[in-house]
Parts: sequence; C-alpha cells; structure tokens
Amino acid sequence: MNLVKKLTLIICLCHPLPGYGQVQLMLPSDSALTHASLSVYVADVNTGEPVLYYDPDRSLTPASILKLVTSATALELLGPDHTFATEFGYTGKIRHGKLDGDIIIKGGGDPAFASPYFPQFYTDFPDKWISAVRHSGIKRVTGRVVTDDSWFDYLPVPSKWLWEDAGNYYGAGVYGASVYDNTYEIHFRTFSDSAKPQITGIIPDECRFNLVNGLVSYGNTDQGYIFAAPYSSDGWITGSIPENNADFVLDASIPDPPLVLSKIIDKNLRSAGIRLREKPTTARLLGPSWRTDYQMTSFSSITSPALSDIIEVLNHESVNLYAETFLKELGKEFAGTGSTDAGINVVRGFLDSIGIAKEGMNIVDGSGLSPMNSVTAWGMTYLLIHMIHSSNFEYYLNSLPEAGKEGTLKNYFHDVAFNSVMRAKSGSMTRVRSYAGYITARSGRKMAFCMIANDFSGPSRHIVSIFEGILKDIILNN
Repeated sequence: MNLVKKLTLIICLCHPLPGYGQVQLMLPSDSALTHASLSVYVADVNTGEPVLYYDPDRSLTPASILKLVTSATALELLGPDHTFATEFGYTGKIRHGKLDGDIIIKGGGDPAFASPYFPQFYTDFPDKWISAVRHSGIKRVTGRVVTDDSWFDYLPVPSKWLWEDAGNYYGAGVYGASVYDNTYEIHFRTFSDSAKPQITGIIPDECRFNLVNGLVSYGNTDQGYIFAAPYSSDGWITGSIPENNADFVLDASIPDPPLVLSKIIDKNLRSAGIRLREKPTTARLLGPSWRTDYQMTSFSSITSPALSDIIEVLNHESVNLYAETFLKELGKEFAGTGSTDAGINVVRGFLDSIGIAKEGMNIVDGSGLSPMNSVTAWGMTYLLIHMIHSSNFEYYLNSLPEAGKEGTLKNYFHDVAFNSVMRAKSGSMTRVRSYAGYITARSGRKMAFCMIANDFSGPSRHIVSIFEGILKDIILNN
C-alpha cells in the first residue's frame, strides 16, 4: 500500500463521532512526516457534519489561506461593491497661468492603482492628469506635487513580517496611495558561474535608489533577495540569480510608493513645460505642520475596480498587498483607524459573530505572510461553510482558483478526479503547506475542507501528494 492510500485509510479508521475529540493519527514511517504537525477537517456544507478529520483544533501556521479570512470579512462587512477613489487636483488659486498652491494627488487607499492586473481602469493616467493641468491654463506652480498618503497610518508593513520579505515584491507594504502594485523591476545582465550580475535598468526610473549589489550568477533558479525597509533610500541585494542571462528581472517592493507617484507626475509636468518651484513630496514627509483638511479643487477622480473584482485577483494570484489593504480598510471603516491592529480587531469581531472561537485563531496580518499567524482547520472550514450561506458566496467562490487550471492551483491537482469539482486557496512558505476550499463528491455531496501541514521535511510536493490522495478518496467515495 502506498503512502497516500495508507495515510487516507488510517485517517478514515480513526473517526469516533460525535464530538470529535483528539484523534491520535499513527503516521506511517516516512521521514517527511516524522516531525510534522498535520491538521485536516472536511465537513458537509449543508449539515455541518464532519466527513473526515484529524487533529482539527490544532493551531498551525496557515500561510496564504489566511487570505480567505480577510476576503470573507471584507466581502461581508465592506460589501462586494466597495471601491477606492484617488483624487487629482490642486490647492490655492490660478491667476494668469500661475498656480499659487500645490498639485495634489489625494490617495484613498486604492491598492490596485495602475496595477497591471487592472489596466482598463488606469489607462495612461499620467497623460490624462497632465492634460487636465494644461487645460486649466496652469503654466507655473509656486508649490509642488504632493501625494496625500494620510488615508492609512504610516506603518506600511505588519510588525510580525520577516525582514527578508519586506524588500521583495510579495512584501510590498500598504500606503494611503499606491502605484504599480507597489512594485518595481530591477533588470540584470548575468554572466558565468559566480560572476557579479550587472544592473542594467530600473523600471520605473523614479524607484532608483542606493542598492548595494551583492548578487552572484549561479545555476538556473532565482534565489535573489532584496533587503530594504519602507521609506528607506538604501538597501542591498543578495543571493544568486540564473547565469548567462541577457535580461533577468527581480521584482522589488517600492520603499515609498506615494513619493514615487509624486515624482512621476512632477516629471511629466516638467516635461510638458509646466514649471514647479519645489520638489515633489508627500503628506508624511511634510509632517504634522502640513494640514490634511485643505480645500482642494478636483481635476478628476479615478475609481478602483469593485472589491469583489480585486478579491478575485487576490485569491487567484495570492496578492499580499491587496489582503493587507483590506485589513486596514476594515480598521478605518469600522474602528476609525486605518491600521493593521485596528483591522485585526474587526476581523476577530467578525469571526466571533459567526461563532468561530478565538482560541487557536491567532491573526497578526491579513495575508498570512507572517509565520506567527495560526489557525485551526476546524475554524477555517466553519468559515467556508458560513460563506456558503452568504449572499456574497458567488463572489467568494469565484475568487478561488479551480484545481489544476488557474492561479496558484494551476500546477497541482491535475488528476481527472478534481476536474470541475474543486476550488481552493493554497498556502505555502518554508515548511508550511495548506489548502482550504470546496469539493463536490461524485454523489453530488458538497463539502468544505481545510488541510494544513507544518514542519515537514523534504520537498513540499510530497506533502501535496498526500493531500491530493486524501481529497481524491473523499471525492470518489462520498
């Protein structure tokens, strides 16, 4: 009997209902599982009765399946039609072609502003904004371009994130004004083994700052990391990137997206012949002395995609930035403070309101990037069952990739048993693998599930094969 069949059989035999007390699973002899923690819960979505489980109350690190908690809370409390707005205008008066005031970009927390995921919403926004300024007759500005980034607090990255994550694209922070998913590209030309790669370009150029290049060319995999703190002007790159490559790209997080946005518009204004007396800046840099209750005359406003559309990208592509933004938006809307901590309190209140015990559900961010998050398989499954009965369920379900076909599940669950019967969110980080979502058995029985493995040894693909075997058995035999 192979490992997957043996593990599935053992779990099914250990099934003392009702009350699902702790079930001691005697794991088969396998070095990958010797020191691992495993939690599984599968339940009928109509009755809530467990179908299969193992140690469902064990509190484990969830990785990105935590996004299911954040997106469910956002859909239920903010609503699927919730949007973000970015305003462009000016303060002061225009007299004889001179603006005695500032050009203002007023951020409204939109995480998708100018994102490549939503090009139709932000087409040529710099050109349109500069055209609006020229049409107003402004030729000179006594002030500067200011991005008002005060919508959220000025702590872009959750305090419990790892230092090695914050400088990379998946560690992009949350700001009152964002641009390009708060990500920029570093282009390299790489050479032979152990040679130092050459930086050939930064896109956009406004993201250029002091980077110490400690990379080497090696092998054919990307092991390069950028270390840079939010709002910093210095950082360094370490690790290795593939050798003999004419144009290899590392995606990094922008240290100060609001300032980059100001610089982009400033550059375009000057290129259009409009003179500005002062350098571009942000509300944060101007400090408390710069009042955010100014009177602004608006040129235009750009509205984001609907929250439900952003959530679809969030869960398909596992975009940490979007999840962390929703967390802060929940805090701003329902606790009066656009902070991570305020958002977490709103999420905890939501979980409590639908009957999910706080014990074992330790939430420190919205995306699951921190290894200090922990959830229970039971709690996650119960949340999924709650959403089945929500008026927002269609949006929620559509946000989950289809097994073997889409998003983060594209390369997994390819067995024909999963065709059109499984939608789920995946989670992964070092020694963590998790899945949570919905399956439909051959009989038509619909189930919600959560499976989490922590601290396993060896390749994660081995753990995925175990999960695939368990779910396949349930689909075929229930």
